[in-house]
Amino acid sequence: MLPLSRPSFVTRLRHLILPIGITLSVMQPTAGQAQVSVFRQAVAESVAGQSDLASSYRARGFTGIWTGADAAAIARRNALLAVLSDADAHGLPASRYDPEGLIRKLRAARSAEDRAAMDVELTRVFLRYARDVQSGMLEPGRVVELIRREVPLRDPAETLASFLEADPVAFLRDLAPASPEYGRLMRARAELQRALDAGGWGARLSEAKIEAGDSGADVVALRDRLIAMGHLATTSSAVMDETLVAAVRDFQSRNGLLVDGVVGPGTRAELNRSVEERLQSVLVAMERERWTNMERGERHVLVNLTDFSATIIDDGRETFRTASVIGAEVPDRQTPEFSDVMEYMVINPSWYVPRSIVVGEYLPQLKRNRHAASQILITDRSGREISRNSIDFSRYNERNFPFSMRQPPSNSNALGLVKFLFPNRYNIYLHDTPAKSLFGRERRAFSHGCVRLSEPFDFAYALLAAQEEDPVGFFQSRLATGRETRVDLEAPVPVHLIYRTAFTDEEGRLHFRRDVYERDAAIWTALAREGVAISRPAS
Repeated sequence: MLPLSRPSFVTRLRHLILPIGITLSVMQPTAGQAQVSVFRQAVAESVAGQSDLASSYRARGFTGIWTGADAAAIARRNALLAVLSDADAHGLPASRYDPEGLIRKLRAARSAEDRAAMDVELTRVFLRYARDVQSGMLEPGRVVELIRREVPLRDPAETLASFLEADPVAFLRDLAPASPEYGRLMRARAELQRALDAGGWGARLSEAKIEAGDSGADVVALRDRLIAMGHLATTSSAVMDETLVAAVRDFQSRNGLLVDGVVGPGTRAELNRSVEERLQSVLVAMERERWTNMERGERHVLVNLTDFSATIIDDGRETFRTASVIGAEVPDRQTPEFSDVMEYMVINPSWYVPRSIVVGEYLPQLKRNRHAASQILITDRSGREISRNSIDFSRYNERNFPFSMRQPPSNSNALGLVKFLFPNRYNIYLHDTPAKSLFGRERRAFSHGCVRLSEPFDFAYALLAAQEEDPVGFFQSRLATGRETRVDLEAPVPVHLIYRTAFTDEEGRLHFRRDVYERDAAIWTALAREGVAISRPAS
């Protein structure tokens, strides 16, 4: 949203924009129809071979959009130059659009050909900015291969046509994602930039462990840093008292750490992260939010991989949350990012072992001991069980092993007692697990790629509540049979697997998580190549 009320922005806007309405008045053709024809011919030549621009200009007879002295042209170019000069509010580099350079060229344009070239250049810049602020600057899959997300790109010709029919200020303001999260991230970016301009959060903490009852210089340094970060009201206490312990616990909660009120190595490492690091995370989160600038569904499931959580969102509010385990950090087990639609759940599921696990993990075991992994059946291509005693496992390798493996329903089944399916080409789904102890870990990246849920039954009840009067009784009656049972969701639910190291809650508080797969580091590097930079105060 364009923060027109900020004094610094208004001052800059007056300096950059207001003279243009005067100095460009000479750009209106004054030599009659000949000048108009030259202008239109020059525009036509400039957009030749560029289908989107050519069709848009052709539809208006190759007349100008930005470079006239009429009120509509002045309003359009002033609105555009205003948002370009304030692109940093969206974490976009103004240098990418060069508004000051555009102003110089506009003032220097005198001939019909010059005006035509500038009109087309402004249109190109407009479309570039519109694409960037709506859908992001980067193509996510080119930066991180496991971001399998289809970015909602808008048609350029439709975007330009809509702009020409709209109030230019309102249209440009509304290009950015309308989600509350995006607005809160914009505010967080501005607050972090102010903290950076003010000198940051103070000295880094020493290696000392700090816990309740401690006092001295290390506690004072901790106190001052928590005050600067906004976790603690101003105080002069030099003791690790209840108030300071509560502030540490709040910091730990908002950073995905074990909440114990003790400053140990993990908490200290996160406390010592700089304003610049946190600002980078927010700028990456804003780009990621632009990649998902789409309708997500009145009810949808949101899985934030870095937060190790799965939530159900109803009408913009979280109505259910559970902890999760995600894919391990090794490259071939990481959970991808994508969106799909959950269609059904399976109660008492069988586990059909993925081929990669069959030949990569179980076949070597079976070669050593044919009775290894005895809880899993070996089957032929038709699903019929094959006796292990009839197979000479030593004959096979990962390329020619002809069998499949399946674990029947049971309490020890790798998928637990329920799985939730949103059919996709990555074979990723949500499911129960018998390995409950993993949910007590702070960092929960252990699976082969699927997402394990800490409270899968409650998750099922929440989903079934939309179609069953007694969701608990319905679920438990199917569970008690011990038989594999498919239950369709009458209203399929969108599922979004996202990855946010910076995000806000409904109260607007900023949270951070570790970059578990180092994807945000790669995205930041790519953004920096495109010109995104953090403005540091002059020394």
